[in-house]
Amino acid sequence: MRLHPQVAASLAGRPRPTEEQIATDPMAQLLATRAAMEAAVEQECGPPTPVAQVSDVDADGVPCRLYVPVRGAPVLLFVHGGGWAMGSLETVDRLCRRIADRSGCAVLSVDYRLAPEHPFPAALDDVETALAWLRREAPGVDATRVAVGGDSAGGHLAAVVARRQRDAGTPLVYQVLIYPAIDPAMSSESYRQLSEFGLESTAMALFWAMFAGEAGDRESADLAPLAADLAGLPPTLILTAEYDVLRDEGERYGDALVAAGVPTVVVRYLGVNHGWVRKLAQFDAAGVAADHVAAGLRAALIA
Repeated sequence: MRLHPQVAASLAGRPRPTEEQIATDPMAQLLATRAAMEAAVEQECGPPTPVAQVSDVDADGVPCRLYVPVRGAPVLLFVHGGGWAMGSLETVDRLCRRIADRSGCAVLSVDYRLAPEHPFPAALDDVETALAWLRREAPGVDATRVAVGGDSAGGHLAAVVARRQRDAGTPLVYQVLIYPAIDPAMSSESYRQLSEFGLESTAMALFWAMFAGEAGDRESADLAPLAADLAGLPPTLILTAEYDVLRDEGERYGDALVAAGVPTVVVRYLGVNHGWVRKLAQFDAAGVAADHVAAGLRAALIA
């Protein structure tokens, strides 16, 4: 394994709270990390790609941002990452813009409620509320052709929504899972091998605890996507990172989809770590991955 120099440089300059700071006031540290993530958008993600129409919308009480490159385009419902506890419309704005521009598909980005203030199932409820609004209102888009996608915790929510929509008889056309969180048991070998590259196993354990709360059954399909019958899910693109604790579970989910007969492509990006895809100004591989996603969407929804 060889860490890309751009990734190595970003890790070297990254401030990290000490274990003592986290233990003393974990909520204060979470709020500080949320603020730092927002403040870093310009530096990490770069200038916004122009899109014909960008508007903030209220999807039955769920704040969303709609990117429409051309009227009547099919739609990607996108769910941001951040451990279910961080992130926003702003942290994935540049990524959503690039995907919309390069794919020709509209993107509806969902600003779901965050844990621990709003534990499971609040985030899942918000994503499904936004999807129902999209299908009903179809604001300048073709809501008969809808894909779902997300990064990290957003990839988890996207995978769960895809399965729940299949079960409800309203299947989605395609799903894009970018280094998704799949396994609440955190059982993969990558947790033991790769915890020093930006996303620590201790952080993931805390994120799962905040998200699942007291009501979440970690063995249920709504928290553990591998617990479900996967047959009949939409064609899937999964991107993983070589230096990511979530690498193995994302790839294991891809294997399970293939075994269930779901057309699936899994691509491991070498030399990069968790979170790289949205950081278009920091990593050359981010633009490649965003365009990879756009090409998959274009082939599935437009071609």
